[in-house]
Amino acid sequence: MDKEKVITRICDAGIVAVVRASDSEQAMRITDACIEGGVAAIELTFTVPGAHRVIEELAKRYTPEEIILGAGTVLDSETARVAILSGAQYIVSPYFNADSVKLCNRYRVPCMPGAMTIKEVVEAMEAGADIVKVFPGEAFGPKILKAIKGPIPQAKLMPTGGVDVNNVGEWIKNGAVAVGAGGALTAGAKTGDYAQITKTGREFIQKIKEARGLNS
Repeated sequence: MDKEKVITRICDAGIVAVVRASDSEQAMRITDACIEGGVAAIELTFTVPGAHRVIEELAKRYTPEEIILGAGTVLDSETARVAILSGAQYIVSPYFNADSVKLCNRYRVPCMPGAMTIKEVVEAMEAGADIVKVFPGEAFGPKILKAIKGPIPQAKLMPTGGVDVNNVGEWIKNGAVAVGAGGALTAGAKTGDYAQITKTGREFIQKIKEARGLNS
């Protein structure tokens, strides 16, 4: 899928599910529950055992129209390349790694490196980051987005960490093009309550629509 189309779909969706799991089966079930709840953008983290194989399986199970499949916790360009070859449509990192961004741009794959300070955000943008992952979001809360976008209004920011159903609207109103949601979305997996993930996903989608002034 074209790079710009992937970015547009993520921004339109407004939420990326950060999928961490103890094994591949749990990761698949979390993903299925998220998609059922309307959260189509999935960030399968490389903390999941055999993550690249899970990405391959998800790429087979769902069509590109059904899922926006990405890889997360990508710490270097080598892992980014493995993820892309396995079927990842975008790459997310907890920090800025210039080599990873360069590789993603080489293959026209959207990249979202992590940053927190103004300096880090600018460095990531100058290197060619498509969206900057504001991480860890809970360190400063939604107001950090206004602080960043004041001098850098052109920045596309996606906070991750500390985003939940109760504050997602504030994050969106403060300038997030999308949010990354981990435990606040997928907590049901710990008790095997995957229906709760689906329910929470729908709540996230509704809150995002409300914050954007869209009809339900």
